Amino acid sequence: MSKISILIIPGAFGLPELHDPVVRPIADQGHDIRALHMETAGLGSGGARDGHKAPDMYADAALIAREVEVLADAGREIIIVAHSYGGVPMTESTRGLRVAERKKQGKPGGIVRIAYLTALVPAVGMTGAEALTGAAQEDPGRPSTSIDENGWLYYVEFSKEASKSFSDLPAEEGERMVRRFTRQSAAAFGSPLTHAGYNDVPVSYLICENDRVIPAESQRTGIKRIEEASGKKVDITCIDAGHVPISSSPQLVINWIG
Repeated sequence: MSKISILIIPGAFGLPELHDPVVRPIADQGHDIRALHMETAGLGSGGARDGHKAPDMYADAALIAREVEVLADAGREIIIVAHSYGGVPMTESTRGLRVAERKKQGKPGGIVRIAYLTALVPAVGMTGAEALTGAAQEDPGRPSTSIDENGWLYYVEFSKEASKSFSDLPAEEGERMVRRFTRQSAAAFGSPLTHAGYNDVPVSYLICENDRVIPAESQRTGIKRIEEASGKKVDITCIDAGHVPISSSPQLVINWIG
């Protein structure tokens, strides 16, 4: 078995099982891969995380760092793949965890690559909400989401969200997928990035040309941000897919990860 481990970081509202169409086939090929359950993703329509106050993005970054460290201590080299909002905590999480840094400390393993799957890429000091500004434009009329007393966002307009997030699925199937979403911490989008992980390791980006949440132009802005900050080229792949190709075009995502 390869010494590479792959961690999938879901986007906002997304639970690990959303990524099963990609994770399971890759795991069946003998690879070590799994999707993580973010701290900012709640646990049900009746409430989230037992009614606790919604955490911020740094809680997700800390979770990712802990998972990476466990794998690295076991001698694994790690690739992290982040979707949508997941690009923010992934970028934040890599401090001190790349292979070269750990080797200097006499430690095995570490991060060898990070990959953005139509994901947000903020600059240091920028929040996820700021990285999203100008990308997803809210339609007029009733908003797609509401927020509860503990700071958890939840969908109230399933068909509207389906037309954006699952634009390349039939309407009924897209709405069914949205109804599988959990609640999402609103605070996650307000945490400024403090560490630009894309400066430290090789970076890949999967551009989804038909994304209606983070349009291709915004994705390319993120890529430009990486290249200007790091001075290195991003390995770019483009596909004709919407915001969640894990559901609509899983084989294309499998081919990209592979």
